[in-house]
Amino acid sequence: MEHYYEHRHVVGFEETNLVGNVYYVNYLRWQGRCREMFLKERAPAVLDELRADLKLFTVSVECEFFAELTAFDELAIRMSLAELTQTQIEFVFDYVRIERNGEVPVARGRQRVACMRGENGRTLPARIPRPLALALAPYTAAARATVLP
Repeated sequence: MEHYYEHRHVVGFEETNLVGNVYYVNYLRWQGRCREMFLKERAPAVLDELRADLKLFTVSVECEFFAELTAFDELAIRMSLAELTQTQIEFVFDYVRIERNGEVPVARGRQRVACMRGENGRTLPARIPRPLALALAPYTAAARATVLP
């Protein structure tokens, strides 16, 4: 069993600059998209809570680059769990270019998310919903073999 959740993506022209490299902000967008697809596929019960009063605030985000990506590169964004506290989650994202002869690590990112509840600008820290904690359990970073140097 893999100890990461994987989201696949093909880089489009709109995600590149004039030189043909991917804009750095897209790596951050892909982290968010990976996280969203995880919720949809692995923790759908949390979606109802998000429609009510649960909020997932991104507290910090980072990305370290090892190689460049260009248009039409096939990419796997692999999300795993680095830390789970009562109110916050820290994810690790490994970005891997899929090639005919194997995989090439291109970047690694981290993201910390805080759970909050409330409405009308009055939000307070909240416990991570049980369905989300259970869905994240198989994806601990400590349990997976890293693909990066």
